[in-house]
Amino acid sequence: MVRLGAMGDILHALPAVTALRQAHPSWIIDWVVEPRWRALFMAEDSLGRVLSCPLVSSLLFAPTKDWRAAPFSHKTHNEIRHLRRTLRAGEYDAVLDLQGAIRSAAIGRLAGCRRLIGEENPRERPARLLFTERVQTHAAHVIEQGLELACAVAGDELTAAQPLLPVEPAAECWVDELLAPTPAQPSVVINPGAGWGAKRWPIERYATVAQGLIARGLRVLVNTGPGELHLADALSEATDGAATSLHCSLEQLIALTRRAALFIAGDTGPLHLACALARPVVGIYGPTDPSRNGPYGTRFKVLRSPDSRRDHSRHAAPEPGLLTIEPEDVLHAADQLVAPETNP
Repeated sequence: MVRLGAMGDILHALPAVTALRQAHPSWIIDWVVEPRWRALFMAEDSLGRVLSCPLVSSLLFAPTKDWRAAPFSHKTHNEIRHLRRTLRAGEYDAVLDLQGAIRSAAIGRLAGCRRLIGEENPRERPARLLFTERVQTHAAHVIEQGLELACAVAGDELTAAQPLLPVEPAAECWVDELLAPTPAQPSVVINPGAGWGAKRWPIERYATVAQGLIARGLRVLVNTGPGELHLADALSEATDGAATSLHCSLEQLIALTRRAALFIAGDTGPLHLACALARPVVGIYGPTDPSRNGPYGTRFKVLRSPDSRRDHSRHAAPEPGLLTIEPEDVLHAADQLVAPETNP
């Protein structure tokens, strides 16, 4: 499998590969990925020893962002040569490109495998020239498209399965300590950040939602990614500290999300993590199309203006349709998803 990143895209690929693993438990399934996403596949101890790796047989790392930053360095050339040797040694029967990019297809070719399978119409169209087999996908959602690709490898029908994610003991202990004061109080995780500004609902509205959830007796935890800590701090300040600002590692975020009563976010990797863990979610969507990459495999409510149109241009300002969604809309959706016994 080749799916280098990002977080949400990897999570979208997991249901198909989990279905493949469950249908063919004896198969060797390896995955090439950016090193930063290793926690989505394996749990390790403080010495780097693998504690669990439930989905894949092994991980192979391709730090392509580093390679692009220093394309002519000896380090880059040595890492590419090492990856090529490792892939060739695997003697794979098939390579499945779940990314559809030129760089993922090029990495797939390094394996020297007769079967390099990708979409007929990949994300980056020139990538199709590197595929030896092309699959015409028909589904709207990217998870179901991945399933169509996996079926081409398996030669049989597959049904999307709940992803197999690792459990890291240290991260679970961290969550135990975080929730220790009131362990029975339901927790709602809010993730106010987004990959770019057009997808980012205003922080002031997230603050209003947080205040409403706290008034309902729910614990509010705010997660942010790198460079977004100011968003969590602003939300915590708006609630006089009642909302807890966090800056989790990926391992900690997995453990925390696993115990959440509800997850609220825009179209972000953490939202798709909550779906992968079968947690209820409220998705606040603007320029991206939820029929293609919205919540999947869990209970959810998606809020999106009928005036919003699909646009992946990385504009800094929130998409106008996104601004028509009010805090009351989000709170109403949350009320529908939170179990009655946790919502007085």
